[in-house]
Amino acid sequence: MSERVFAEHRNLLFSVAYRVLGSAADAEDAVQDAWVKWSSADRSRVAAPKAYLVRIVTTVAIDRLRAAQARRETYVGPWLPEPVRTDTADTADADSVSLALLVVLESLSPLERAVFVLKEAFGFSYGEIGTAVDRSEDTVRQAAHRARDHVRSRRPRFPADQARQRQVTERFFAAASGGDINTLMTLLAPDVTLWTDGGGKVRQALRPITGADRVATWFAGIATRPYEGVDPADMSAEITELNGTPTIVFTAPGRVLATLSLDLDAHGRVTAIHNIANPEKLRAVTSGLILHIGPDPTPH
Repeated sequence: MSERVFAEHRNLLFSVAYRVLGSAADAEDAVQDAWVKWSSADRSRVAAPKAYLVRIVTTVAIDRLRAAQARRETYVGPWLPEPVRTDTADTADADSVSLALLVVLESLSPLERAVFVLKEAFGFSYGEIGTAVDRSEDTVRQAAHRARDHVRSRRPRFPADQARQRQVTERFFAAASGGDINTLMTLLAPDVTLWTDGGGKVRQALRPITGADRVATWFAGIATRPYEGVDPADMSAEITELNGTPTIVFTAPGRVLATLSLDLDAHGRVTAIHNIANPEKLRAVTSGLILHIGPDPTPH
């Protein structure tokens, strides 16, 4: 019985933990920790298993995030979230797990981030969230207000259009792979920023690259150069949905090399590029792990 109940809510628990932590590997560990706690709990006194499990995994995720934030302070180069495959065309839900939003959430406190995730992504009431994070309803309201204001100031939201996102991504890839600086310049916003995450394990820029000229030149320059011992002619690339967004996935025989996703403004210009190449952050993409997006993800 306990295993069945946990299995019914496992996707929800992973979805909560992933948004709080920004790491599929850490989220899986948080879910496993939640299972251990659930297995040893006196379940005869649990009236609402879903709320109880969400409380466990949220507490675990907050603790893990505090530890992770300390490690990320010494990370080599920009730290970006770990990408995952997603399974929805619902753009309203997709934005809640976009890399651009997860990057903004990194600047919140662990409590603010958990409150934001539970309220904005899953629609929990303030009372339910207060129970989950062991805070008063008033404290939760204040944390939610601070988090929303912060996110809105750092990430203005525009109507997501998957067709436009895919079209721009396809044009960007064609121009970048062909070294076409002129086309790249038409696609990039003047203040575009490129974030590359190699984690010190593979060759990537160690600082963000800002400005259309610099970003276009960077992509044109790498188009014909081997990467990690792989010649461009031996690489494959496809556009697939990661984190609710059409994303370019670069592969070589037997491995994923990198992912590249674009963030667009209201005019369809590229404002941010997230390039993830740290091999440790590509395991979820390689394994085919799928994050089910929605207010209450359905079980497998």
